[in-house]
Amino acid sequence: MVLIEDIEKIEKPFQNAVLTIGNFDGVHIGHQALFHQVIEQAAALGGTSVAMTFEPHPLRVLKPNGHPPQITVNAQKLELIAATGIDVIICVPFTRAFAAIDARTFVSDILVRRIGMRAIVIGKDYTFGRNREGNIDMLRRMGRELGFEVHVADWVRVPQAIRDRISSTKIRELVQAGEMERARHLLGRHYQIRGKVVAGRRRGGSLLGFPTANIILQDELCPPTGVYAVTVQIGETRHLGVANIGYSPTFDDHVFTVEVHLLDFQGDIYNRDIRVNFIRRIRDEIRFDRLEALSDQIRQDVQTARQILANDLP
Repeated sequence: MVLIEDIEKIEKPFQNAVLTIGNFDGVHIGHQALFHQVIEQAAALGGTSVAMTFEPHPLRVLKPNGHPPQITVNAQKLELIAATGIDVIICVPFTRAFAAIDARTFVSDILVRRIGMRAIVIGKDYTFGRNREGNIDMLRRMGRELGFEVHVADWVRVPQAIRDRISSTKIRELVQAGEMERARHLLGRHYQIRGKVVAGRRRGGSLLGFPTANIILQDELCPPTGVYAVTVQIGETRHLGVANIGYSPTFDDHVFTVEVHLLDFQGDIYNRDIRVNFIRRIRDEIRFDRLEALSDQIRQDVQTARQILANDLP
């Protein structure tokens, strides 16, 4: 896979490029189906499969105070797109100047002349260019004029999980509601947050008997407060764990934290970047009158998490 982060550095058009364009936040199974269709079309043309996306998300530039939380940070998004087998990812730095490019110039000068687009695969609601003035009908007219094909992909549905079509908006709603299993159906994987382990208040091990890794999140989208069965990726190794998201009401300090207790683990992971996959929500966050009661509850949570992880993981 080739990653290009500056369109101006594309020295010559790609051979028979088949392209898809989008924000692809979450890289859910609808996006994945789109990428696979691009790959198939490129193979049929003996060409190059290309995905164009943007960083930052356009709404962060156009509506800095009104953008939704991102499902995937950019690094994870690019990893997930690359994993589908796409040949080239073009990650465009999104600016107001880029947003001001009119639709016709975007297609003729960037997509056709610079990238070498011979076909484009897009969703049914695709719009593009300044003020979203471009649409599928415009693409089809320009395709006849400039010699490229337009393929409109069908929505991907998951009847057993949700009746509506798959969308990043729906996934955000599910994650924010703690519906981790339903979110997994739409993502095609467990929802993941990433962050660096930092020194916490050092009371998990000394006071409660359950040491925790405290995480500074990279992600904007966080599940609601509560306790979760999770897996934790540290480097190439996967560990089982229990995560607590919230404000530690028993200690009454009103500080938001994400803490993870790794099962059957001993080691120093301070300053390490880790990835936490949410398998299932166990319970709400609860205030206890005594530390002994909290410690007993955590012990029960660990047992519950072991049962969940034994049943839900391959």
